[in-house]
Amino acid sequence: MIEVVVTSRTTEAEGICSYELTCAQGQPLPAFSAGSHIDVHLPGGLVRQYSLCNHPQERHRYLIGVLNDAASRGGSRCLHEQVAAGQRLLISEPRNLFALAPNAARSLLFAGGIGITPILCMAEQLWLQGDDFELHYCTRSSERAAFIERLAAAPFASRIHLHFDENPQTRLDAARVLAQPGAQDHLYVCGPGGFMEHVLDSARSQGWPQAQLHREYFAAAPVDSSNDGAFSVKVSSTGQVFEVPADKTVVQVLESHGVAIAISCEQGVCGTCLTRVLEGVPEHRDLYLTEDEQAANDQFTPCCSRARTPLLVLDL
Repeated sequence: MIEVVVTSRTTEAEGICSYELTCAQGQPLPAFSAGSHIDVHLPGGLVRQYSLCNHPQERHRYLIGVLNDAASRGGSRCLHEQVAAGQRLLISEPRNLFALAPNAARSLLFAGGIGITPILCMAEQLWLQGDDFELHYCTRSSERAAFIERLAAAPFASRIHLHFDENPQTRLDAARVLAQPGAQDHLYVCGPGGFMEHVLDSARSQGWPQAQLHREYFAAAPVDSSNDGAFSVKVSSTGQVFEVPADKTVVQVLESHGVAIAISCEQGVCGTCLTRVLEGVPEHRDLYLTEDEQAANDQFTPCCSRARTPLLVLDL
């Protein structure tokens, strides 16, 4: 855990603020790579993940951008309403679940709304490395586009394409942009679920291999749980067996019996709670594992996923 001070808060666009964080002890912060995020511990006990969007060579500060989301589960609302300059917070060290692929010939970056935060950092890193890339930033309107001044002043401004829904002439033509992918081209997309699926579906229709498609979700889509049933989990180290009722998650049941699992997003997005499965077949409801990793059925996210078999034996 790192104690940081909010040294500045800046309105970046309609409904979006950035927060500059520096070490409370005045020390350099841990190094990070493009695509990294941190866990931010908020007043009231909430823990939320936010992508770092400052230059990846900076150690004197971290910068996060936060949308005041109407569908917030409390995190973004807390930051916008309760966190101001001068306040102290606890954060984790950076983790990267959305890293740039090494040795890519060309990188296509797509950001929707607040999804610009990790994408902006990626553009900084690719420019620093001298790599070929272009950035497509899509928002409903120019007023909702964050970091516009920073993008306009960037040395790679000529590689940035702004797409606003309010102007039909600037809307993203994903099929055209994604046509004729190269063997070493890689695509990165972050933003609302519908936007990401549109970009990824367009890429697949243009022949992009799955291994060259990279995405990061900020939140999971709602899951129909009306047909959920009960199942059991077994802790392999102790032999204890606990029933997981339809209205509880595996994490909730285990915690109620003193078995702690590190959690963060509670939606199967971040991978913090990833747990090995020794026996049984999980019902995967996460957005963290790839399709191949889910098919292996040897790990799952107990914060949201369930079971297809009566019993799951967990490596705990």
